[in-house]
Amino acid sequence: MGWLTRFLAAVAFLAIGVIFSPETFGSKSDGPKSPALSTYLKLAHLLSFATAFGAALWVTFIGGIIMFKNLPRHQFGNLQSKMFPAYFTMVGICCAISVASFGYLHPWSSSTVADKYQLGFLISSLAFNLTNLFVFTPMTIEMMKQRHKIEKEQNIGEEVGWSKNVQVAKVNPKLAAMNKKFGMIHGLSSLANIMAFGSLAMHTWYLAGKLDL
Repeated sequence: MGWLTRFLAAVAFLAIGVIFSPETFGSKSDGPKSPALSTYLKLAHLLSFATAFGAALWVTFIGGIIMFKNLPRHQFGNLQSKMFPAYFTMVGICCAISVASFGYLHPWSSSTVADKYQLGFLISSLAFNLTNLFVFTPMTIEMMKQRHKIEKEQNIGEEVGWSKNVQVAKVNPKLAAMNKKFGMIHGLSSLANIMAFGSLAMHTWYLAGKLDL
């Protein structure tokens, strides 16, 4: 099943849910925040937040680790260089939608302290993701390409894991210096990603408290 088919299927199920929602049948507007509008904004917030949180959880703790342990390093790096810009773009868009919808539903002037903290967490996650997208990721990809070039000259990089890189770096100052630079930028990118995920995780407790199951 292609991605377009899956997307259309998801949209179809969402449309069915909207059609049969209580707000569809006879809800009356009571001003700028009608019941229907509030429901749509809550839906946008929930779907965007869930998508961002789920993607961050998978990429950070599951998918990336599995790929690193099973793919040749250069193949893994090239895949990550294509995946991470798309990942940070998607999560950034989802965070922006969550911030906008939550901010509209909870105006700053009338929000509780808890609501203001939650908006701060969402904005923090958006900021960390945008920093990764526009600053750390381009730098990491460029350094990775430079390091791949050095490693190819040493006939390494097609193995799984770091063992050969570490061995060659001991006798190759150029590779050792590149490893140090790459490690620093990659570490900052990973830290920003963890901080973004942590900010989203803090919002899960707030949402759980709002559920009535």
